Amino acid sequence: MSGSSTGSSQRQLRVGEQLRHNISETLQRGHFDNLVLLDKARNVTVTEVRASPDLKNATAYIITLGGMDIDTILPALNESAFTFQKEIGRKLSLKFTPRLRFVLDHSFDEAQKIERILDSLPETKDSR
Repeated sequence: MSGSSTGSSQRQLRVGEQLRHNISETLQRGHFDNLVLLDKARNVTVTEVRASPDLKNATAYIITLGGMDIDTILPALNESAFTFQKEIGRKLSLKFTPRLRFVLDHSFDEAQKIERILDSLPETKDSR
């Protein structure tokens, strides 16, 4: 298997992308028992899914449109994880259907912070 101990293997990356695509499709279709998701699932973007090395667990990183309603959507997604797992089991040919966990993706906030810091640095003139 290619891949280092610090990075994800090609298989993990490929499965993660398949999971992301499947979860996104399920969110767009909107067949949920959870009222919060029925109303707000289309405002959710799945930015990345990271599968564990054994592919039995996966973490889905999400953001919401404008960061709104995350306090209600995130718990609703985790409560409905089994719905997503059933869809994954039906559509993907995996030995095990990964147990899903949804978390907020902070990478965009971090990127904005870095951008603000860089923008606030004074301009320097080349001394040569």
